[in-house]
Amino acid sequence: MRLLTWNLWWRFGENWQARQPLIDDELRRSDADICAFQEVYHEPGDDQLDRIVEITGLSNVVASSKEGDRARFGNALLSRYPLDDPVEVRLPNRRGDQGHRSALIVDIDTSTGPLSVAATHLEWRYGASRLRQGQLDKIVVELRRRAERGRVPIILGDLNATPDSDELRRLTGHAPAFEPDGTPMVFTDAWAAVGEGTGHTWTRDNPNSVDAAFPRRRLDHVLIGWPRPRPTFNPLSAHLIGTSPGPDGVYPSDHYGVVVSVDDRPPFDANKDEV
Repeated sequence: MRLLTWNLWWRFGENWQARQPLIDDELRRSDADICAFQEVYHEPGDDQLDRIVEITGLSNVVASSKEGDRARFGNALLSRYPLDDPVEVRLPNRRGDQGHRSALIVDIDTSTGPLSVAATHLEWRYGASRLRQGQLDKIVVELRRRAERGRVPIILGDLNATPDSDELRRLTGHAPAFEPDGTPMVFTDAWAAVGEGTGHTWTRDNPNSVDAAFPRRRLDHVLIGWPRPRPTFNPLSAHLIGTSPGPDGVYPSDHYGVVVSVDDRPPFDANKDEV
């Protein structure tokens, strides 16, 4: 089973129309089963998500909304498997109010086992670690509620945070975990487990980011809940997509996407968690 997350960079850049065929090609090659996208555009008569559904064949979809309608700029989650109990969790902004950012959280019953998947895009500002932790608090609370029903939680998205940040360290067991209801929620960082190299998804090697002030960083993540029955959903491999230009030198996005293959075998012992 393949999981994918990719920030598609909305309609930013002068060459945004030329970027879409490159995105299409990468999605065809990836052939992912569950996809999370950020900065998906929706304009009258031009819906990027409709095109992605056609390209991937993944017709089970949820997307960011605004007052009951599709958001012009937001997240989307697509799946080869039916989606159930979708919610959009609104995330706090710098003032502590409900902001425009959100997480899409759904239940997905696969042939391997039940999942709860969150697709999100956290605060981008360089020094906003505390705010990102507050946003993750909201996400983890909802995932914990679903995990109590035996579902393995997965977070896919542009978290705008590096593996050594407080927010990622709390998610991956390297710092005190998020603890909704007093129960720690810990995740496997798929790239750290099986990826090769730095896995930088944001780099000035990409012409779309060449003038950015940020350094090279791994901002886009596939995180798989732990403990879980082994070997189910263990990461097997990880690679980046969108790392090469098209014939005219255009890159698909300002971020590289991440594709992770996970073990789709049933549990060896359904009553024994991974150790």
